[in-house]
Parts: sequence; C-alpha cells; structure tokens
Amino acid sequence: MQIMKYPHPALRQKAEPVTALSKELELLVGGMLELMYKHEGLGLAAPQVAAPLRVLVMNFAADPQQKDKEFVAINPVIVEASKQIIDGREGCLSFPELYAKVRRSKKVKVQAYNLKGELYEMICEDLPARVWQHEIDHLDGTLFIDKMGMVGRMNSKKYLKQFEEEYYEAQKKGEIPPDLPPKF
Repeated sequence: MQIMKYPHPALRQKAEPVTALSKELELLVGGMLELMYKHEGLGLAAPQVAAPLRVLVMNFAADPQQKDKEFVAINPVIVEASKQIIDGREGCLSFPELYAKVRRSKKVKVQAYNLKGELYEMICEDLPARVWQHEIDHLDGTLFIDKMGMVGRMNSKKYLKQFEEEYYEAQKKGEIPPDLPPKF
C-alpha cells in the first residue's frame, strides 16, 4: 500500500459507499493508519491509497500514542457546516511539501460509522473541522488545490508541474500503467 501522488487518477475518483464490514476493510484501515503515521499526516482517505471506498482515518494530534485523537470514519458525511469561514494553511500527503491557504467552515457536525458498524456524531471546529472537510473532499474526488484562491494556485504551479513530471517519469519506468491518464 502506498500513497498516490497528484495527478494519479485515483485521487479524482468518487468513492463508493461501504456496504459491509469485513476483514479486508479492517486491513485497509490498519494499513492506512500505518501510512498516515509514517508520513506524519493528520488524515488519510481511501482514494489516496487507490481504494475507491468512503473510508478515512484521522488523528488530530498526528501522534500514534494519542489513540483518543484517532478516528476511523466509514461513509462519513458533513451534516452541518458553519457559515463562518476561516483561512488556514493546509497540506496533503498526496502533494508532499505543498502548503497553501484554503478557506473552510470553522465548525462542522459530522456523522460516520466506526469499524464496529456503530454510528457516531462529532461536532468540532478549527483544525479538526478542517481535517474532516479535507478528507471528506477526497472521497468526492475534490483536492485541496481545487479550493485554493488565485494566489495559492499561482504559488503552487511549480510544485504541480513537478508532480506531473514525476508521474510521467513513473509511467516511463513502468511503475504506473501507461494507459492510466492523469486527472487534473
């Protein structure tokens, strides 16, 4: 299992709802948590590991020792978002070393299922709210670069070009199938 980097098409694929709990799902979640911690992320969505399922993992402290801050979300939805919008610096494991300001709701109310199939609800604000919104966007094929303002997009151009060049190079080496066109 590895993190797909932009412009891999898996990042633009709309994820399918999970319809049953299984050992495979538990293994997917375990691998995602391991990758998230290895890369010091706050969250990771299944499409980022080329699994087109509505599953994400998060730890608002980015610390594997703080299990109380760790969440698994199956079929998560934002049921309410505040009208108050705040700018905040974001990064993404699919865009290493790229950070930009993104506007998000300050507060959200979310619902999701855990690995036991139990529905839970959470109201959070600031960083946890930002992480929820960022990761749920991944499930819909929306990337944080899509949410950047004009200045952020202009400042990101060289990084995006570099990611695209690395993608094509990986295709030349046979690491990515040549018939897998990137999705911008």
